[in-house]
Amino acid sequence: MSAASIERHHGDRPLIAEAHRLMERNPGNRVEIIRGQILVSPPPDGPHADALTSLTVPFLAAGLHGPESRVLQGVGLWLPTGPEDYAIPDLAVVDAEYRGSHVENSCYDPICFRLVLEVTSSNYQTDLRTRVAAYAGAKVPVYVIIDRKHQRLHVLTDPAENDYGNHRIHAPGELVTLPDSIGAKVTLDVAAILDAGQSKRTP
Repeated sequence: MSAASIERHHGDRPLIAEAHRLMERNPGNRVEIIRGQILVSPPPDGPHADALTSLTVPFLAAGLHGPESRVLQGVGLWLPTGPEDYAIPDLAVVDAEYRGSHVENSCYDPICFRLVLEVTSSNYQTDLRTRVAAYAGAKVPVYVIIDRKHQRLHVLTDPAENDYGNHRIHAPGELVTLPDSIGAKVTLDVAAILDAGQSKRTP
């Protein structure tokens, strides 16, 4: 649906070995390899988790966690940019038969991904730049970013080689309906999601 199947050659994987070592030494951190570089993200804070849970609700209410698709958190996605590259989006909508697209290292072929979503943390530029190129290169059809720093929601569609052809930015007060390609009608309340992700609530 979104990309050709990736073939992996089994051999020595020095970067993956180092990524596993970093995960063991830094519990709770997210360790990924994107474009041959190891990225280590800090453990999410409470508001990050709050925003992610708030986001999950409309996907579940739309029936996307059912017989045709599944809604998953923290599942690995193999990237076509290098022999060891993989990313771990905060949230993903995948085909229900995603288990048949398992590659290795607890990661799955991007062909089964309908949407990936990130809630930004302190390393927000990674979500706004590095991951845009990575997910576009993997031909993931829809990439949603909850930008907590700038209080905006981004919806990126029409993936090309290293970018998305369509990038819409939404502000609090807007209701955003995601593309039908994910399999159901999902509308996100930008203000409610951003409010859930705030470190300090306004009185």
